Amino acid sequence: MKKFFGILLAATLAFGAVGCGSTTTDEDTNGTETTAEGTTIKVGASPSPHAEILYAAQPLLAEQGITLEVVEFNDYVQPNLALDTGDLDANYFQHQPYLDQFNADNGTDLIALGAVHYEPMAIFAGTSSDLAALPDGAKVGVPNDGTNEARALLLLEANGLITLKEGTGVSATKLDIEENPHNLEIVEMEAAQLPLSLGSLDIAVINGNYAMSNGLSIADALAKEEADSLAAETYENIVAVRNGDETRPELVALMEVLNSQDIADFINNTFEGAVAPVFTVAE
Repeated sequence: MKKFFGILLAATLAFGAVGCGSTTTDEDTNGTETTAEGTTIKVGASPSPHAEILYAAQPLLAEQGITLEVVEFNDYVQPNLALDTGDLDANYFQHQPYLDQFNADNGTDLIALGAVHYEPMAIFAGTSSDLAALPDGAKVGVPNDGTNEARALLLLEANGLITLKEGTGVSATKLDIEENPHNLEIVEMEAAQLPLSLGSLDIAVINGNYAMSNGLSIADALAKEEADSLAAETYENIVAVRNGDETRPELVALMEVLNSQDIADFINNTFEGAVAPVFTVAE
């Protein structure tokens, strides 16, 4: 069934197949090391900040003779399906817990090539603008996928709105809410829909990329994850590839560029704290 939907997805999105002829290897048949020069790689990404960071990487990869094609997605499912079916060489939109859950749910074998950045999840105002004065029964929007819902619930707990059962941590669901003094109604929905639904919610906990792509500023958030929070340690955004592709020279080059000082400077100068590089640039 997974393969059927993968094929249907590929046809719908009209992706060009990434054939073996465009992929270099570490050694040719004579045992001579090859390079990635003249290679095109196709990488799926959320529009912001992931695609923006990839666009900044394009000229740096071009200097090595590698063409980077960026394919933008507006959800958290299609990029992994497209990677699994071979329509992408890599994707860049998710954190490790989400990838682990996706593999478990879909029977895929995708792995992290490396981490690039962290973006704090934040609480944004809907019809209510004061966390201390939320009405009883207030509607609180959270992402409906397991890992991001847990992250949202941890942020609500950190701000005194709910209490979770001890030890649930990054596996928490709304069923793990132990105390809910204001009888908040936790409304689960697709993460991409949360910014668009603020008019029907009191507040919403929104992923950084969807907040930015919908014109929401972290500076206007009612609360956000702190740099020393469990989430900051857990939810670094990664580049994912198919298991076995991690040594492809062009993908190694992609990761090296994304972990370069040029990209660190771009992230820091462009996103003003809403996105932070998590890698250390070698001296």
